[in-house]
Amino acid sequence: MQAKILWADDEIDLLKPHILFLESKGYSVETVNNGAEAVEKSRDKHFDIIFLDENMPGISGLEALTRIKEEKPLVPIVMITKSEEESIMEEAIGGKIADYLIKPVNPNQILLCLKKNLDHSKLVSQKTNSNYQQEFRQLGMQLNGRLDTDEWIELYKKLVYWELELDKIEDQGMTEILAMQKKEANTLFAKYIEKNYLSWVNGDEDAPQMIHTVIKDKVAPLMNEGKVYMVVIDNLRYDQWQILKPIVSKYFNIDQEEMILSILPTATHYARNALFAGLMPSEIQKKFPKLWLSEDEEGGKNMHEKEFLDANLTRLGKTGKWSYNKITNNEAGKKLLDQFNQLKENDLNVIVYNFVDMLSHARTEMEMIRELADDEAAYRSLTVSWFEHSPLQEIFKKIADTGAKVVITTDHGTVRVNNPVKIVGDRNTNSNLRYKVGRNLSYKEKDVFQVKHPQEAFLPKTSLSDEFVFAKENDFFVYPNNYNHFVNYYGNTFQHGGISLEELCIPFVVLHAK
Repeated sequence: MQAKILWADDEIDLLKPHILFLESKGYSVETVNNGAEAVEKSRDKHFDIIFLDENMPGISGLEALTRIKEEKPLVPIVMITKSEEESIMEEAIGGKIADYLIKPVNPNQILLCLKKNLDHSKLVSQKTNSNYQQEFRQLGMQLNGRLDTDEWIELYKKLVYWELELDKIEDQGMTEILAMQKKEANTLFAKYIEKNYLSWVNGDEDAPQMIHTVIKDKVAPLMNEGKVYMVVIDNLRYDQWQILKPIVSKYFNIDQEEMILSILPTATHYARNALFAGLMPSEIQKKFPKLWLSEDEEGGKNMHEKEFLDANLTRLGKTGKWSYNKITNNEAGKKLLDQFNQLKENDLNVIVYNFVDMLSHARTEMEMIRELADDEAAYRSLTVSWFEHSPLQEIFKKIADTGAKVVITTDHGTVRVNNPVKIVGDRNTNSNLRYKVGRNLSYKEKDVFQVKHPQEAFLPKTSLSDEFVFAKENDFFVYPNNYNHFVNYYGNTFQHGGISLEELCIPFVVLHAK
């Protein structure tokens, strides 16, 4: 379809060669020689873009810009001027111009401006799809290789990069291909975890950085350099961090950005307790028998993180002051903001923020949230909307004012499940959809990662015959009774506890204030 251009300039006759050039390229150009006519024409007709000379007699370009924007706020307007005065540039930019050109302009400058403003989406879409097609083959070759943990993390970063790039374009043709490639990656990653996980937690010298040693290995050394705020955003996936990063980067520079591995189960009861205790779950149970609650015991399973953190820091020889704050709702976030000055004297302030975890659970249980976060892109978008209006962003601003270091991390991620796997357990079996612990579990061995002897994975057990089984990729456990109801209820929801790139590979970021 022919794009329609309105060009207003009091010397429009001198621009005839430019106009003929644009018409030869397929554009339709209407001209006027003053601002008043430009306002009138734009009111009466639709134009895809408007060029305004800044210095016209009568109504100036800047005045015309304001009047046109009042009635046609979405039409891109390009300001053309002889002046290079900064004040004119600032006023034009403040008026939300699409571009700013300095006379004399040549035809190719105009053509570039048109392509940038009218064809941008189509050109970006074509280039993004083309680039991913080339990368698709490269990623496929990598998946067929024998990857180590660092290579798996790099591959996952690339998959997330392309997921976010494809989100930005209108043509979604490549999105399904990427989803298939991501599924293949998760299948192979699950096999990699099955093969290596037990040796890692049992002292393999090639083990990756895992969550239960991250305070000792990474946070405690930062405390030697100055004050540290450790912000643990529960259930934060790497892709969610990537879309929050531009907002956080307004206040901070990034010193270090990497991915570490959570532990199994990738569930709060296990992973976050391990993070703060600096111990694996069975070690916590043994060292703190009164504080660790088994799966079948009543009560909150994460009520003693502060005690675990205190014991960990003491064991590491830290003698300074620290605080622990858990935020589970907006009011608690605002309260911490009000009390923020009390944190400034501490050597370490740990802030656990629970919103993302609540979002994933709300999405399962509330139809409205399910509709708002219908797919991965919408789920990410909802995360950004929350963050931009949350007390947490204000907390980051206040931290930036102190000049302290900041660590952002999480306890585990979450994965969208869509493939039901049947399992049978007795009445004491836990309710999590991504892992089961108990005795007399019945399942197909090929569907799960089994840990027949929990002590080998440093997992607690309440009876001699307890075992753990973990769902892989996009699977979720369903009991045979009332099968169809639970398949429909839990299908396409975000869950955690099992084995996937999204759950196990989590962000660890160190920042300092700008």
